Amino acid sequence: MSIDVANESGVPTDETRLALLARHVLDAMRVHPLAELSIVLVDEAPMTELHVRWMDEPGPTDVLSFPMDELRPGGPGRTSEPGMLGDVIICPQVAERQARKAGHSTQDEIDLLCTHGILHLLGYDHAEPDEHREMFGLQGELLATWRRLQTAAAEPAQRPSGAEARTDEEREDTSR
Repeated sequence: MSIDVANESGVPTDETRLALLARHVLDAMRVHPLAELSIVLVDEAPMTELHVRWMDEPGPTDVLSFPMDELRPGGPGRTSEPGMLGDVIICPQVAERQARKAGHSTQDEIDLLCTHGILHLLGYDHAEPDEHREMFGLQGELLATWRRLQTAAAEPAQRPSGAEARTDEEREDTSR
């Protein structure tokens, strides 16, 4: 799977983390291993230009998705077709403001926007109530599993060594 992350925003961002998150989402959605994805972080001015040009909406937005080959998720026991998934464009400055309002970190907001953008590339939408429920439910599940993986990876091994490694039964045997 080819995942390119380009930070053109000037805002320090963990590009490796974004690539790993994207891989997590694409794997969970059974996207073909030869699929290609581009994630670009941009400042407010270029995001405003894109927002006006493609959505006919004023000002910057948080995330835009530009699908290429209209790939769809795979299903049980099968992956999607290979191809160009498309581009996810994220504006960290807008993400930062939204994160403050939501009461979480900017990184958490960028993770959410990246996941949201990828789901749009895979054909999900939220215009109708049923679509909204499906897309945001899936987005929540993907982010929850991502956070669990990140928490597990950050925890040091809880494996005691030496005398602490003995079981309770072994301790009882040595105390007799």
